[in-house]
Amino acid sequence: MGRMTSRRRVLRVRDGVHTTRPDTLTVEEPLEIRVGGQALSVTMRTPGDDFDLAAGFLVGEGVVRAPADIRAIRYCAGATADGGNTYNVLDVVLADGVAPPDASVARNFYTTSSCGLCGKASLDAVRTTVTWPVAADPFATDPAALAGLPDELRAAQRVFDRTGGLHAAGLFDADGKLLCLREDVGRHNAVDKVVGWATRAGNLPLAGTALMVSGRASFELVQKAVLAGIPLLAAVSAPSSLAVDLAAELGLTLVGFLRGTSMNVYTRPDRLGLQPS
Repeated sequence: MGRMTSRRRVLRVRDGVHTTRPDTLTVEEPLEIRVGGQALSVTMRTPGDDFDLAAGFLVGEGVVRAPADIRAIRYCAGATADGGNTYNVLDVVLADGVAPPDASVARNFYTTSSCGLCGKASLDAVRTTVTWPVAADPFATDPAALAGLPDELRAAQRVFDRTGGLHAAGLFDADGKLLCLREDVGRHNAVDKVVGWATRAGNLPLAGTALMVSGRASFELVQKAVLAGIPLLAAVSAPSSLAVDLAAELGLTLVGFLRGTSMNVYTRPDRLGLQPS
């Protein structure tokens, strides 16, 4: 299995004084995801929880909805010239009767760690069918509960403490209790790992939960939350205009710039007991 961190020597300069010292870095390696032996996507990710990443990725593509949809996930041996296993290629075997990803939404075989949407054929192709509409989810919380999520997320980031170079996604209940946290060099990968954890545990849909992410809230993160049945998405930074539009269209509560008691509520403020003035 790959490591999440790696050591490198660095020249550190502080107040004109320079010293050489070891530094801990976040590992970034490609992961090729295959379905039934056919290459589907390559994403740059931090090794760890790769099976969750693959399962969550397929939930976000509208392919998988329950653990029974997946027969097996396995790393592919023979990925190197000498027949070794890099643990950077895995294959998902779908259960009988589960349709493979549609070619119209296939990625062009490369996804950067910062943008999971890159390589989509078109924006329309991303709007996959929603299995569990979130608009009617009675989830309710309050601004005070949301205010504690960033600190809870940060406190649980073990690898970030050593590297300072990872995004995080955390799943919380309405009272702000952390249910699952995953870290990755890519925001969307961290979310896929959370959703994949829930999928493999048989916990979809994730009704009555909130998803908190470091960084910004993109269109794809809104899509991933909705396809997993999550009614609220919060981010420490800004959402994109398209993310707000999609959240409004699908009935997701979208919160941005969540920092302490300060936040912007872009859609469905009623779930926080608020009404626009």
